[in-house]
Amino acid sequence: MSACCSCNDIFQYETNKIIRIQSMNYGTIKWIFHVIIFSYISFALISDKRYQQKEPLISSVHTKVKGTAEVKMEILENGIKKMVSTVFDTADYTFPLQGNSFFVMTNFLKTEGQQQGFCPEFPTRRTLCSNDWGCKKGWMDPQSKGIQTGRCIEYKGKQKTCEVSAWCPIEAVEEAPRPALLNSAENFTVLIKNNIDFPGHNYTTRNILPDINITCTFHKTQNPQCPIFRLGDIFQQTGDNFSDVAIQGGIMGIEIHWDCNLDSWFHHCRPKYSFRRLDDKNTTTESLYPGYNFRYAKYYKENNVEKRTLIKVFGIRFDILVFGTGGKFDIIQLVVYIGSTLSYFGLATLFIDFLINTYSSKCCRSHIYPCFKCCEYCAVNEYYYKKKCETIVEPKPTLKYVSFVDEAHIRMVDQQLLGRRLQDVKGEKVPRPSMEFTDLSRLSLSLHDPSPIPGQSEEMQLLSEEATPRSSNSPDWCQCGHCLPSQLPESQRCLEELCCRKKAGACITTSEPFRKLILSRQVLQFLLLYQEPLLVLDENSNSRLRHCAYRCYTTWRFGSQDLADFAILPSCCRWRIRREFPKSEGQYSGFRSPY
Repeated sequence: MSACCSCNDIFQYETNKIIRIQSMNYGTIKWIFHVIIFSYISFALISDKRYQQKEPLISSVHTKVKGTAEVKMEILENGIKKMVSTVFDTADYTFPLQGNSFFVMTNFLKTEGQQQGFCPEFPTRRTLCSNDWGCKKGWMDPQSKGIQTGRCIEYKGKQKTCEVSAWCPIEAVEEAPRPALLNSAENFTVLIKNNIDFPGHNYTTRNILPDINITCTFHKTQNPQCPIFRLGDIFQQTGDNFSDVAIQGGIMGIEIHWDCNLDSWFHHCRPKYSFRRLDDKNTTTESLYPGYNFRYAKYYKENNVEKRTLIKVFGIRFDILVFGTGGKFDIIQLVVYIGSTLSYFGLATLFIDFLINTYSSKCCRSHIYPCFKCCEYCAVNEYYYKKKCETIVEPKPTLKYVSFVDEAHIRMVDQQLLGRRLQDVKGEKVPRPSMEFTDLSRLSLSLHDPSPIPGQSEEMQLLSEEATPRSSNSPDWCQCGHCLPSQLPESQRCLEELCCRKKAGACITTSEPFRKLILSRQVLQFLLLYQEPLLVLDENSNSRLRHCAYRCYTTWRFGSQDLADFAILPSCCRWRIRREFPKSEGQYSGFRSPY
C-alpha cells in the first residue's frame, strides 16, 4: 500500500484470502476444536449468566443480640470471701461498634475501688527495685500504669516496686478466668437484618422474608434462610469450640452472599450465609496478644471521692461481611460476549497451522523422524505449507537475482557483498517459482516471426551441452561464446559481467523459445498494445520494444514478477536484444533498479 492515498481509497473493503484444505484429518481436528469451544461458550453463557448486566449491591446491616447469663463470682467483703451471683442481660454484655460489627462479652477481670493517688506499681521486671535509685521521677513506660514519683516502696511482703501516680490500686496482671465467666453465651442468639439495593436495576430487598417464623434458628440444611443465629452454632460451622474461644476472645466473620438473578422469567434473590474465623486461633503466647479484649471503666462517687471500677473485657467480635451481585438481561452484554468469544474458534486454525509448519518435510531432511510414513506425512504438510505461505525478501536496491539456463534454481546476490563480477559469485540458492501455463493458450504465437538465425532449421532447437565457437571479442568469463564486454565504467562493470550459463555450452539466444518469446517483433507489439491500446508504434519504437523484450525475458526465466524486478540479464541476451532493437545513439544505460 502506498504512503499517500486518495479520497476514493477510503471507501474500500479489504478481506483476507482463505485457503481451503480438503483433508479428512485436518477437518476432523477443526470440528473437534469447534465443538469443544462451542460447548464451553454455551456452558459459560448459561452457568455464569454472561448475557446479564452485573451490578454490585449496596448494603445496610442491623443486629440484635438476645440472651441472659448468670455469672457467679467470688468477692472479698469485710475480709470475708463471698460467692455472689450476678445476672447479665443484653445491656451488660453487648457493646456498640462502628460498621457492620457487634461485640459479645464472654469473660472479664475487675479492679474495683480505684481512685487517684500514689501507690506501688504492679511487680514486673521493669518495675521491681531495691532503693530509690532504681526509680526515676517523672518517667513513664508505655507498659506502665502511671507516672513514677522516684520512690521505691513496699508492694507486698519484702517485694518492692516503684511508686507511681495513677488510679490505685493498680490493675493486677492476671490470666483470664477458666472457664469463661459467660460461657453460657453460646446459647445467645443474634438477629441480623440486612437490606440491599441494586440502584442500576432499581431493585431493593432484604433477608427477612414476609412469612418468616420468628422462633426459627438458622440451620445450614434444614433452615438456611432463617436470619436468627445461635452463637454456639456459628462456631460449630467453622470447626471451633465456643468455650475455648470465650476464654480470651476472638473475631468471627458472618458472610452474607447475594447472587441475584433479576430476570422476570427466572427471578431468584435469596442470601446464602457462611462463617469464617478471622483471628489467629493458633496464637497461644501472651506476648503475641492472643484473642480479643479491651478495657473500660464505670465511674462513681463515694464520700465525695471519685472512684471507678476498671473492667478488662474478653469477648467475640462478629464482623458481618455482605457481598454479591445482581444480574439482569442486557442485549449489549450478550453481543459483547458473543463477539469476544468468536476469536476462540481461531484456535483450531492456529493449531492446524502449527502442525503444518512443524511437521513439514524439513523433519525428514533433518533425519529426526527417518521412518517412511513420517516422511510421507511431512511431504503432504510441505505441500500445504507451500500453498499457504509465500516467502519474500526485503526489496532493497542492492538485491539482485541471477538465473543460469543450466541450473534449476535462481541465485540471490546482495550487491553490497560483491567484490567481483556476477558470473563468479555463488549467491544464495532460491527455488524457482512454479509457472502457470493457463494464460499462454490465449496468446497467438502464429504471428510472423523474424527470420531464423543462419544455419538453424525451422524446427524447434534444443540447447546442447557442447561448447559453441567463441567470438573474437568474447570475454574470458563467457561460457556460451556470445557475450560482449561491458560499456559501463569499471566500478559498475561487474553487474554486466554475466553469462546465460554457469558452465560451457550452447547460448540460450540460439534457442527457438528465445526467438519466439523474446525477439518476435509482432509479439512484442501485441503485448505493448495489450497494455496501451492507443499506443502509436512506428519505426522509431525500438526503445519500447527493447524494454518489452527485457521484461519478457525476466518474466520467462524468473517466473515471479517480484524477482523479475531485480533480475540481471546475461550479457549475451542483452546484446542479442539490442542488436534486434538497436538504439540510435548506440550508448546503453545498463541495469536500473525499479526501487
